[in-house]
Amino acid sequence: MPDSNVNSVTLIVNGSPVNVLAGTTVAVAVAIAGRPCRTSVGGEPRGPLCGMGICFECRVSINGRSHCRSCQIVCEPGMEVKTDE
Repeated sequence: MPDSNVNSVTLIVNGSPVNVLAGTTVAVAVAIAGRPCRTSVGGEPRGPLCGMGICFECRVSINGRSHCRSCQIVCEPGMEVKTDE
């Protein structure tokens, strides 16, 4: 849990609130929530691989927008993130 003296952000991941430090990427918030970003065609959980937006393994929906690369997006208060679990 972030220190109360440091700025934090609360967003929603699959319906549950997640509190992270300001400046944290959505990929980290999804990991803190204990969720894979998506599942492969074969059903395996997938998450950030490259961390720089090239591999597309970290795709989630953010505020209704599909295929967002979570490793490249900084968390904002009230943001709604959905994985395809």
